[in-house]
Amino acid sequence: MRIIAGKAKGRKLEAPPGIKTRPITDMIKEALFNILSAKVPDSIFLDLYAGSGSVGIEALSRGAAKAVFVDNDHQAIKVLHQNLAKCGLQGEVYRSDVFDFLKRAVRNKLTFDIIYADPPFTQSSLFERTLHSLDNDELLNSGGVIIIRVPRKSELTSRLNWIELEREKAYGESVLYFYRSIKEGGSI
Repeated sequence: MRIIAGKAKGRKLEAPPGIKTRPITDMIKEALFNILSAKVPDSIFLDLYAGSGSVGIEALSRGAAKAVFVDNDHQAIKVLHQNLAKCGLQGEVYRSDVFDFLKRAVRNKLTFDIIYADPPFTQSSLFERTLHSLDNDELLNSGGVIIIRVPRKSELTSRLNWIELEREKAYGESVLYFYRSIKEGGSI
């Protein structure tokens, strides 16, 4: 696992020990950032279920103004801090339940340009719950995008109030779903 582009290009990242986390592959990460390329510079990036921080650190390396990382696992948070230091980058790291963090974010009027969520594949109940927690008009800045990564066999609901599916891309056993605000025009 490495940083693909930007100021930390080529830096190798560590993964948390054990099987609790399943880091995104470099191939999927590269495809994701090829799609997001114009949106990343100067963006505010939220990395939910961050694990090693690979996706948010990639965003910082490519010019994101700020990255916020959220994970509930102590070992993941420790490795994430080490990866940020190894890359010479800074981010806001929260050891928190994702749903508690999102409630606080709404309460504190925190908004983001890009929200990336990668719930544990072994906890399928989190896929829909995460999507519905992100389905509001208070977290996403104008022109923003939400991406959620789930196993290929999963289906996400199409009944949403504030966001709509813009595109989906399958990579091996993973699917990336891209959502945008319904009140926004444009595309990803």
